[in-house]
Amino acid sequence: KPHWYDPFNRNRFKGDEPIWPAVLGQQVFFNFTGSETTFIDGRKVPVPSDVSAAQPGSSQFFGRGEQFFLDQTFRFTFDLFHGDASFKPVDWRIRVTPEVSLNYLDVKELGIVGPDVRAGTTRLDSHVGFQEAFVEYKLHDLSPNYDFVSVRAGIQEFNADFRGFLFVDEQPGMRVFGDLKSDRIEYNAAYFNFLEKNTNSGLNTFNRRDQQVMLGNVYIQDFFFPGYTAEFLVAYNKDDGGLHYDDNGFLVRPAPVGNVINQGVGAIPHSIQVGYFGWLGSGHIKRINITHAFYEAAGKDSFNPIAGRPVTVNAQMAAVELSLDRDWIRYRISSFYASGDSDPRNGRANGFDAIVDLPSFAGGLFSFWNREGIRLLGSGVSLTTDGSLLPNMRSNKNEGQANFVNPGIFLLNAGTDIDITPKLKGFVNFNYLRFMRTEPLEFVLFQSPIRHNIGEDLGAGVTYRPPLTENIILTGGASILQPGQGFRDIYTGRTLFSVFGSAKLTF
Repeated sequence: KPHWYDPFNRNRFKGDEPIWPAVLGQQVFFNFTGSETTFIDGRKVPVPSDVSAAQPGSSQFFGRGEQFFLDQTFRFTFDLFHGDASFKPVDWRIRVTPEVSLNYLDVKELGIVGPDVRAGTTRLDSHVGFQEAFVEYKLHDLSPNYDFVSVRAGIQEFNADFRGFLFVDEQPGMRVFGDLKSDRIEYNAAYFNFLEKNTNSGLNTFNRRDQQVMLGNVYIQDFFFPGYTAEFLVAYNKDDGGLHYDDNGFLVRPAPVGNVINQGVGAIPHSIQVGYFGWLGSGHIKRINITHAFYEAAGKDSFNPIAGRPVTVNAQMAAVELSLDRDWIRYRISSFYASGDSDPRNGRANGFDAIVDLPSFAGGLFSFWNREGIRLLGSGVSLTTDGSLLPNMRSNKNEGQANFVNPGIFLLNAGTDIDITPKLKGFVNFNYLRFMRTEPLEFVLFQSPIRHNIGEDLGAGVTYRPPLTENIILTGGASILQPGQGFRDIYTGRTLFSVFGSAKLTF
């Protein structure tokens, strides 16, 4: 007998039966999804010992970098749709997804949880945001094989490419999408008008941000080779974000580095207008699995604070991953490249930066460099932001602006994905990291020379699904960054580490 609390058998609230057939008919379904995620992260990262130190006798420039972070989230999705609950695209859909975050940060030094040292060394914060709130309508069926064109309006999730290199976010917008040739060609045309983000949770607020993104892409299956899907993309980022302080009181727009203040006038806001052109692919060619990406960024920044002048943007990014499946092990090698800027003051910005990236590449969560943000001490920006491979010298990924005067990076990766049992999967990952150029770092830090070698990043972890479904997912991992000579020039030679764990329960 069906029960409302049982998601594994027929359940009216999981879209298995019409929700209210007597009133809404036989083709209106409702699907409720609730998830709870607990994330714990313990890490050691470079931090300064502030003028007002937390511990007496702290005379060294570098302080104690141990930090503890806890994030508890609850996400609820209410999905009402008309159509068939199988292969046919829905005729219309209404979806709302609120999310609640409760997070806690504990550090060892002052001036990290907020610019006012009286805030102490701990922070407890909460926020509620709407991560989805949209309506969707199918405009037309294009063939008997379920080819269609639909439109979706409202707050919606969007990922511009296979691995999250350019744009991954949940923002309000308008999107036209569908497929052709019996689903062999998929396409998107989208416009997004951004909301501000809550600083500590990353969730949406109700405040508008003056930033728009326009994007179009097309996916072509079996492009030249069976099993290989190509993507071609064009995007445009127009960011006119004005003066903005984050929820902790730090200035994030304009980035507090270089020329920020016009004496007698105030902060110097600037506008970024940059287009992206990309060719990407994912799939396999015979036995070799392949993922690759190339982006060209071109445009202008009306006043880059590091350059202290308007700049024209011309930057590139490239990535490739090859892997081979042998029995229960996948062996993979990959490389990632982002161009760097060789002269911060010449009016040409050649360091690549994304819109809002969240790459699943080169180890992903199991890479220290990818997961942990590292502040650039002696400035108001970060060397890297959390969840990014790019050393873009932004103030903040979600609230700051793209910066194309940055050192760039070259990364070599090797790793394995191991299916230990059907329920337990292991990951081992190694990255070698180098700056492409160090001139932007030398200019901002008033330090020369800074060498190119960032260091070696080694990580390992596991994912465990006890019921062999997505209803319970337990993930844990640890990673270290052994600094190279260039990283030591900026910070110290101390080994950095991170240990994390997460538990996700889904109904």
